[in-house]
Amino acid sequence: MGPQGAGKGTQAARLAEVFGIVPISTGDIFRANIAGKTELGQTAQEYTNKGELVPDEVTNAMVRDRLGQADVKNGFILDGYPRNAAQVTELDQILADLGWELDGVIELTADRDELLARIARRAEQEGREDDTEEAIARRLDIYAEQTAPLTAAYGERNLLVRVDGLGEISDVTDRIVASLATQLG
Repeated sequence: MGPQGAGKGTQAARLAEVFGIVPISTGDIFRANIAGKTELGQTAQEYTNKGELVPDEVTNAMVRDRLGQADVKNGFILDGYPRNAAQVTELDQILADLGWELDGVIELTADRDELLARIARRAEQEGREDDTEEAIARRLDIYAEQTAPLTAAYGERNLLVRVDGLGEISDVTDRIVASLATQLG
């Protein structure tokens, strides 16, 4: 977990490699379902075509389906899910249905000004028109309002590891691995 620009996708991929587990990004799940023309993908595309957020029930169904696939049996790391309290509840149910429990939750932290600068650089490098200064600021506000409170709940469950997301990519990975080792024992 962490605000946009904190390096979640980058670190999820690196951690998946370190631990030999599957990285699962909701964005990748959406794209795979849309490309595969699944019923859930077609539903998701209807919302994205209108510029709307995909409703929780569609996102939850896609995550449930993905976590039921054979390649995740040895472990996985979620990137971009859960994003709100309803998704936390659904993830708890999905995991219970599969007989699994969360081992830990990583929150990457970063200074808001640095996040704004990172995302602006990414937008320029990748030509991402959706990363305007106003859009970036709004997404960071949405994170603070909806997603950041989830970290408090995971903290109460003693699952949360907070790691500074700033610095060299490999240094951040090393900090996460060390924090997880402490958390998981």
